[in-house]
Amino acid sequence: MIVEFSVIPIGSGTSLSKYVAECVRMVEGSGLKHQLTSMGTIIEGGRDEVLPVVMACHDRVLEMSDRVVTDIRIDDRKDIRSSIEQKMESVRKEMKRKD
Repeated sequence: MIVEFSVIPIGSGTSLSKYVAECVRMVEGSGLKHQLTSMGTIIEGGRDEVLPVVMACHDRVLEMSDRVVTDIRIDDRKDIRSSIEQKMESVRKEMKRKD
C-alpha cells in the first residue's frame, strides 16, 4: 500500500512547517519507507503499518491545533507489489518512449 497524506490545521496561520515537521518526525520514527513532497507525505507499507501512522499524525496535529483536516489518498494493488520508486520509474520510462 502506498498512502499520500497531508494534515492541515485550520486557523493556525499561514506557515505549516512546524506541523509538517512534527508529522515527518513521526513518520521517520515508524521506520516505514517514506517521501516528503511539497504538498504531502508518502508512506509505503502494509495497511496495519501505514494507517496507524497517518492517524497518529492526525491526532498529534489535533493536539497542537483546535481543528484539523486530513487528506488521505491510498494506492492499493492486488496484482503486483508496488513501491514509490517503481511508480516513479514507470513514468520515467513512459516519458522516454517514442511513439
